[in-house]
Amino acid sequence: MRYSRDELIKAVSGQMPEKRWKHTEGVMKSAVELAERYGADPQKADLAALMHDVAKFWPIDQQEQVIRENHLNQDLLGNDKQLWHAEVGAFVAKRDYGIEDEEILNAIRYHTSGRIGMTMLDKVICLADYIEPGRDYPGVNNIRELANHSLEEGLIAGLDSTIHFLLEKRKVIYPLTVLSRNDLIRQLK
Repeated sequence: MRYSRDELIKAVSGQMPEKRWKHTEGVMKSAVELAERYGADPQKADLAALMHDVAKFWPIDQQEQVIRENHLNQDLLGNDKQLWHAEVGAFVAKRDYGIEDEEILNAIRYHTSGRIGMTMLDKVICLADYIEPGRDYPGVNNIRELANHSLEEGLIAGLDSTIHFLLEKRKVIYPLTVLSRNDLIRQLK
């Protein structure tokens, strides 16, 4: 890694509005708490959370360009643009900030969709994004409560809330989100 934590904070916070930086700080706090509770590496959780939205406020055409030119996940281009920043963020974390740890990069890459066979760190970052203290949406307190007892139950509830929201808005649901949810349910059985 080329940058100290303080340098990363300065670089990442400078790429987003203050409100989104507050969200990122909340995700960092929640991720470390979840990592400590469930046995993931708290330092990796902190770093992945710090970087998870690094490309969120990049112009959408710039995100598309990064995906196309670097042969990243092309399937994303046919789905909701809200998913793109995670793939681009993982790429940027490696290219621009020297983060080489694949576990951290994957936690960034899959924080919006989840994936089949999520690692503990993947689960921590995805769930922390749902439950950080600044989040306020219908059902978030239930997700937080479930997260106190089970990483998987909390994450299933979070993915359910995303799927429900997308159904209500008549939006396309990214197939990996459904597959991730189903995989987590299978893990609990």
